[in-house]
Amino acid sequence: MTPRVRFAPSPTGYLHVGAARTALYNYLFARHNGGTFILRSDDTDNARSTDEFQEDILQHLRWLGLEWDEGFGIGGAFGSYRQSDRYDRYSEVARDLVERGTAYYSFATAEQLDVFKREARVAGTSPAYDGSLEPPGLEASERVAAGEKAVVRFKVPRPGATEFIDIVRGDMRFDHAQVDDFVILRSDGTPTYHLASTVDDVDYGITHVIRGEDLLSSTPKHILLTQAMGGDPAIYAHLSLLMGPDGKKLSKRHGDTAMAAYREAGYLPESMDNYLALLGWNIGDDETIASLEEMVDRFDLATVSKNPAVFDPKKLEWMNGVYIREMGEAEFMAVTLPLVEDAVGRTLSDEDRARYARLVPLVKERAKLLPDVAFQARFLFVDIDDYDEKAWSSVMAVDEGPVALDGAIAALEDLDVWTTGTIDAALRAMLEEHELSARKGLQPIRVAISGSTVSPPLFESLDILGRDATLARLRTARAALS
Repeated sequence: MTPRVRFAPSPTGYLHVGAARTALYNYLFARHNGGTFILRSDDTDNARSTDEFQEDILQHLRWLGLEWDEGFGIGGAFGSYRQSDRYDRYSEVARDLVERGTAYYSFATAEQLDVFKREARVAGTSPAYDGSLEPPGLEASERVAAGEKAVVRFKVPRPGATEFIDIVRGDMRFDHAQVDDFVILRSDGTPTYHLASTVDDVDYGITHVIRGEDLLSSTPKHILLTQAMGGDPAIYAHLSLLMGPDGKKLSKRHGDTAMAAYREAGYLPESMDNYLALLGWNIGDDETIASLEEMVDRFDLATVSKNPAVFDPKKLEWMNGVYIREMGEAEFMAVTLPLVEDAVGRTLSDEDRARYARLVPLVKERAKLLPDVAFQARFLFVDIDDYDEKAWSSVMAVDEGPVALDGAIAALEDLDVWTTGTIDAALRAMLEEHELSARKGLQPIRVAISGSTVSPPLFESLDILGRDATLARLRTARAALS
């Protein structure tokens, strides 16, 4: 059986971390098994679904490299792959189920259902609604034909149970006594998630459903609907929910969860794919770094853990730094140059680009996020007319500050050859002469030339900045101290 899997987000919000992991696992499973990866738009929530959210989902799936084979945005054998375009099909299925007696029109009010559940709990019986409040079938059909509004409920067979093997969770069993006769079509004619999702899965020939464990309790309903339609139930795999570092369900209180926020913050798609894959799956013994292609080769859904996984932004940031360091210098420069130019506020000249190329190896080894690069490189291309207040007060406005700057000016202005090596030797001799530690003697120089205590390696930075600019900034800072 060639797998057909689907990722079916609802465009009622931006693509978030948990949904992105679900998409990734569907993609890895399909690619590993030579199957088809389908993108469906579950956009039946007319009030909250927007084109902006839909576009965000498409954009960030592509950013992650998770290209789909058919579905929303690219088409295929099943039209637009938008549920909002398939209302007639859902109504057709609901009517057919009613006609065959596996579903019925329901007129029970919310108040009646509340009383039913309370009485069941008092009696010690199941509060799952069983249709006992409804009129006979003929009367119900006549009332609907006369224009009365009713929902359509699926008639859960009782006694009975739905059993299936979940690839992640193993043997599962749901007693039908605990499953409501659930609504499949609302009184306004719109489908519920249970109906729309199941009809699509059957029509599209979905063989495997990989989704979050929050939908596990819906699975018996979907299997029953599938069987009532005459289809073969899919094979299910329910992924654990993601937790924050505090052990609670991942949410906005833990910070940004949208892919857009991580992309804008300077994370690479390769590191995001890699980290998301680790949230429930082990790439290999003592291995954490793997490309998307390597993960496709190794992915085994049966080895995905059912235990909750912790999304830790600090670990993601570390991994992003690993991927930045593994970039080739030409690729790194191409990716970061627009960020540097944005920070500087102008297009860099050929001469500036050559200077930046010299700086690239220094900043690449230290960056964890792409914006770090622009921050550290900016000093090369702008005048330093503003100093970080904390940096100034901690390393400049102390006794050693003026001594270090005077010593540096004297040591550097007499250099015949301006290289990293000669700068290193001159400034270390200055430290020894004035009995200054590296921290107390070099940090004032760093603040003077970059405006901050955070910069690329100092001696190399001075070399690239050049003699005239270095001495000018040291004198400007010394004058400010006076």
